[in-house]
Amino acid sequence: MPVLEVLDTGPLTTIQDTGRFGLRAFGVSQAGPMDQLAFDMANLLVGNAQSAAAVEFASNGGRFRFDANTAVAVTGPGVVLSIDGAAMATNLTLKIDSGQVLRIGPVRNGLWGYLAVAGGIDTEPVLGSRATHLRFGLGGLAGRSLVGGDRVPVASTDGPPLIRIAERDLPETDETPIRVILGPQDDYFDPDIIAQFLSTKFRVSTRVDRMASVLDGVPLIAKRGHDIISDGTIPGVIQVPGSGQPLILMADGQTTGGYPKIATIIGADLRRVAQTPPGKNLSFTAVTPEEAEVKMQELREHVTEVQAKITEACDAIATAKAAIVDGSLGKEEGLKQIGENADIVDSSEASVYEKFHSVTKETESEPKASTEAPTSSSPENENNDNE
Repeated sequence: MPVLEVLDTGPLTTIQDTGRFGLRAFGVSQAGPMDQLAFDMANLLVGNAQSAAAVEFASNGGRFRFDANTAVAVTGPGVVLSIDGAAMATNLTLKIDSGQVLRIGPVRNGLWGYLAVAGGIDTEPVLGSRATHLRFGLGGLAGRSLVGGDRVPVASTDGPPLIRIAERDLPETDETPIRVILGPQDDYFDPDIIAQFLSTKFRVSTRVDRMASVLDGVPLIAKRGHDIISDGTIPGVIQVPGSGQPLILMADGQTTGGYPKIATIIGADLRRVAQTPPGKNLSFTAVTPEEAEVKMQELREHVTEVQAKITEACDAIATAKAAIVDGSLGKEEGLKQIGENADIVDSSEASVYEKFHSVTKETESEPKASTEAPTSSSPENENNDNE
């Protein structure tokens, strides 16, 4: 079985899949990715099911070595990465050879990033999931964060052709208001406090992890007090403890809580909260449950559309490569078709040449039924053909 070797990494690098469900009644929260969209896109880029396990990292990824040829993808807002010192792009399928080292630097425009490997991380599931729950020590690799020297098993697969997704398919966070549904204990707060909550810019504090994100700002005072009989919580609820500083529960948050919940962040916006680093501002706007459902459905449909685009592009690339090899398609035209599909978004980027170059080496190493002499083209010409 292929192995991903961790050379060094940050303190909150864990293995995550979509999480474990149906256990909240037993006090076990779901875990799973902090940014579901970035996680999904990483898996789609390497041909994995969306439920496949991947590596999640916070702020800084670290260095990883592979003991087999494979394909990887790294997603996250503004992540810096390289392979054996050569700078590489995110939101792109990357072929990596045995022995090569992938270095993932800082997440410049957010907090969380993802490394997906073709086939998926293949640790033993615990309670139906490979997701690491740090608080309970479940899942992942011994229920803990990854550290240097760890050897992480990966399921074997060749991976898909080289594909890039559009920046618009994985938008970075912005400072537009986070949408919330008021309650369920908004009646603990006077109307002027609710208005204050919806008009204030809160600053994300340094108290941020997979359990919660604590905000700093004008205290929100509950007229009925800051203690309730403990009841159920979910990721995205905004509790207000005695300090008056809002506390947003995240993926590893507890399943019950005894503070009044002034509002709940809609599912479609939870990733935006997760990707807001300490020192940045958050503000809120109220929406209806019906509006929240529409936005969540739009997000699901968006992922499905991207998945369909990637599948279609992979099929077209495979067809073009086969046609080059059997001689039914000239190499120049075949590479043009491959480029048009490999970059299913914007073929003007310089990294397109890397894709052409990789495909050219593959096709030149394969037997050709055609007697047509190989053709060469500059990266500039290839880009112009696809613009």
